[in-house]
Amino acid sequence: MSTPSQPKSNIGLDYLGLENNDKAIWNLNPPQLYEEAIENGEAVLTNDYALRVLTGKYTGRSPKDKFLVDQPSIHDDIDWGEINQPTSEEVFENLFDKVTDYLSDKKLYVKDCHAGADEKYQLNVRVVSEAAYHGLFAHNMFVRPSKDELKEHNPDFTVLAAPNFKADPKEDGTRSEAFVLVNFDKEIILIGGTLYSGEVKKGIFGVMNYLLPKQDVMAMHCSANMSEDGDTAVFFGLSGTGKTTLSSDQDRILIGDDEHGWSEDGVFNIEGGCYAKTINLSQEGEPLIYATTKMPGTILENVVLDEDRNPDFDDTSYTQNTRCSYPIDYIPNASETSTGGHPNNVIFLTCDAFGVLPPISKLTPEQAMYHFISGYTAKVAGTERGVTEPQATFSACFGAPFMPLHPTVYAELLADKIRKHNSDVWLLNTGWTGGPHGVGHRMNLPHTRQMLSEALNGNLEDTTYSVDPFFGMAIPEEVDGVPNDILIPRNTWDDKEEYDKKAKHLAQMFAENFEQFEDMASEELIKAGPKV
Repeated sequence: MSTPSQPKSNIGLDYLGLENNDKAIWNLNPPQLYEEAIENGEAVLTNDYALRVLTGKYTGRSPKDKFLVDQPSIHDDIDWGEINQPTSEEVFENLFDKVTDYLSDKKLYVKDCHAGADEKYQLNVRVVSEAAYHGLFAHNMFVRPSKDELKEHNPDFTVLAAPNFKADPKEDGTRSEAFVLVNFDKEIILIGGTLYSGEVKKGIFGVMNYLLPKQDVMAMHCSANMSEDGDTAVFFGLSGTGKTTLSSDQDRILIGDDEHGWSEDGVFNIEGGCYAKTINLSQEGEPLIYATTKMPGTILENVVLDEDRNPDFDDTSYTQNTRCSYPIDYIPNASETSTGGHPNNVIFLTCDAFGVLPPISKLTPEQAMYHFISGYTAKVAGTERGVTEPQATFSACFGAPFMPLHPTVYAELLADKIRKHNSDVWLLNTGWTGGPHGVGHRMNLPHTRQMLSEALNGNLEDTTYSVDPFFGMAIPEEVDGVPNDILIPRNTWDDKEEYDKKAKHLAQMFAENFEQFEDMASEELIKAGPKV
């Protein structure tokens, strides 16, 4: 197999202490990475020539094993705590030496790429791993440089991955055998003990979420699309709220499905690919995503294959977190530039299993900040042992694990851009109506799509609104194509007093969760919350 050599104008791996490793293979194309991954025993081909990978013990990110190296250059910026856990430079240097010693005689796969479709804010990324699979994942998920760009590519940040190296927590200062250490001074993300590729993707996303706000760019864990006329919308939401489903619209152009920046010029995708969940994936329900699973170059992660090597997306034997990775241009209506204008509409998605939030409501900029910082959705009864009624889940900025700065930094940036560009902000509840989970029923998806369409098309500008008595947001009293009686949630409950009780209960949970942010929040922001 012929392989490209290291670009002559490029720097080598000496900055990683790997200058004597003569087994590094640079910037292989996907067919070559396929061949290497299969030869290494990392993957098998499906019947449609996609690549299926099993990631072993770790089938998802391991957030408790991720640490930021605490250094003077970043110490005062970071929102330290259970999410942004500190570790020392000594711990990093010790593990860095061990990992580079371990990799010194291993075959390594080096992939150069970019994070950020807007060249003004682009980060040069290098992924170095002992797994060919990581090279293919990087090719799919990051922005792919041109041949000329590759010749001059010097990394701003490097991911160094040794999935088969296991730490000793007693000796190495880690929590387990797996570790993800982010060192901003050395511009290195050190990964060991886990093959799961989401650590590569989200590691760089976290770096961008630190760097972009310092350039007055809003970093967003969201999907984005736009109309043929350029009207742009961004969709924030936690897992299970419908972010992928509602933003994947064959009548709109897909900008990206997960990570974006909002600059003075508009929205840009941080990635060059998609990393979609495939649990219960079907051609009928998600035709665009389903089609990608039958294309060479796609990675199916932890998906069960039958005896004929066909994927079974309903089988969760390995994990509920089955995924597929593919370049964004595998979606036929994807933007060629991965950029859009300033969002006309900002959508917050929640799956309210308590059944008390309206199916659609309009937020003021202050309410938008409050709900953005809160990042609310709800688990339903039966999803975990002992859960007998809905449980509120709050994740700041709809992506707390990836946000190194304090949530109010991102919220204030978002509010400034909303005000400057006169964006409309909507809260869309894809959860329950007529009662909580177990009593009511899930929102009708065609109704949800219709409400979203009316909002995006500007058809709710002149309608009459009423104010929710508990949460304060504005509820449209009429939406074309949607029954009026579902718009006011209290009207859908048989027991109105029980609705009032549940609404007060949820409002109280919002208030209690927000107490942790009050020391850095303005009085106007605190007042934007529910009335308790």
